[in-house]
Amino acid sequence: MERLILAIETSCDETAAAVTLGRTVLGSAVYTQREHELYGGVVPEIASRNHVMKIPYIVDEALKKAEKSYRDIDAIAVTNGPGLIGALLVGVSFAKALAYYYKLPLIPVHHIEGHICSLFISHETLEPPFLCLVVSGGHSHILVVEDYGVYRLIGKTRDDAVGEAFDKTARALGLGYPGGPKLEALAREGEPVYAYPRGFKGETHLDFTFSGLKTAVINHIHNMEQKGETYKKADIAASFQNEAVSFLADNTFEAAARTGINKIGIAGGVSANGALREAFRRRAEKENISLYLPELKYCTDNAAMIGCAAAFSKETDQPLRLNADASRMLFE
Repeated sequence: MERLILAIETSCDETAAAVTLGRTVLGSAVYTQREHELYGGVVPEIASRNHVMKIPYIVDEALKKAEKSYRDIDAIAVTNGPGLIGALLVGVSFAKALAYYYKLPLIPVHHIEGHICSLFISHETLEPPFLCLVVSGGHSHILVVEDYGVYRLIGKTRDDAVGEAFDKTARALGLGYPGGPKLEALAREGEPVYAYPRGFKGETHLDFTFSGLKTAVINHIHNMEQKGETYKKADIAASFQNEAVSFLADNTFEAAARTGINKIGIAGGVSANGALREAFRRRAEKENISLYLPELKYCTDNAAMIGCAAAFSKETDQPLRLNADASRMLFE
């Protein structure tokens, strides 16, 4: 029997809550903190304080949208890692208090597993096994979803995550924070006229490296400025994005060829990138592979994905000694 789950997500700068029943989202609310734009990145202390102020209202909003009360809920789910430790502690503490007061089971959820499960919300018929590319500001993984809650890592970044590289390149172009959406918008105005180098050429593994790409772009900008050469920021943005997306696509579709799996899903904040979505659509159609993309509202951090992950969770419900774990691992 499916349980009605109240889910909470506070791993970074989104305060989110949702009420879910299996793959179905009955109500969802997200507050995105804009204050961090002033500082060029997320300030952990500010994020934590904002979560403390917002979380009661966000949870109430999710319940109101679902037309449910606390007494209707069967279980509480919460992201307990990875993420910013102070931010995580706000969500975990609030969830523990609710679980204690209403005598409900408490289900811990790994943040990345939540992103993977966002695909189940957007695609009701999707079943394991399938390949999943997880791309965000802190993660770039290719994994095999062998079953619900069972994952096998076959490729990962060895330095910067792709979202991190987007943000750093955007900063070098003077675009500010958050850099990913701003760089994508600028890239639409340019052409990929520059060829930037790719790491790991000639190697057979499926890992990524984006640090060198980001550095190549920054050095290219500096060299042109020192020589007094004119350049279009939009062309640099388009060239960077083209290489980053191509690298992700090449390794992911190579993983499909090696494993024989003809279903690919993409999850995480960077899965909202229009160029990435279009490149994967074209490649999937060409290679006769089924592609699964999350709805845009489930790409960035949200609690609906946490509730869905909890519905499939095989973990034993945790007691109130549950703690936040900023470095919680999902893969061996």
